[in-house]
Amino acid sequence: MTKKELAIANHDKKYNCAQAVACAFSEEVGTDEAVLFKACEGLGLGMGCMECTCGALSGAIVLAGFKNSDGRTDNPGTKAATYRLSSQLVQRFKEKTGSTVCRELKGIDTGKVLHSCPDCIKDGVETVQEILGL
Repeated sequence: MTKKELAIANHDKKYNCAQAVACAFSEEVGTDEAVLFKACEGLGLGMGCMECTCGALSGAIVLAGFKNSDGRTDNPGTKAATYRLSSQLVQRFKEKTGSTVCRELKGIDTGKVLHSCPDCIKDGVETVQEILGL
């Protein structure tokens, strides 16, 4: 099963878009799937009932931290690099989908859907693979 297929299967099991993307890469980031599932639970539905960042993109950004952070709570040394990765994820995702905002992607105000949830999930996975090399 490809990562895209796994992420879609996760979504079909009622994972939100952030959970679907992040959990597909649990093995690659060396983190228990349940931890990623819990960490991403509040990131679905565009963080605020479609008002904010697409969950698929949010899940990808969570993965950037899990992949890149040095985990040093006493003296973090990787924030700037992780911010750069996150910025790259945002830009690439926007190129693929036309927006990073759930409300816009779903066409809530315009009636014109830019990208469906499954398509956002697939593009989120692809973006993770391209930018994070997972």
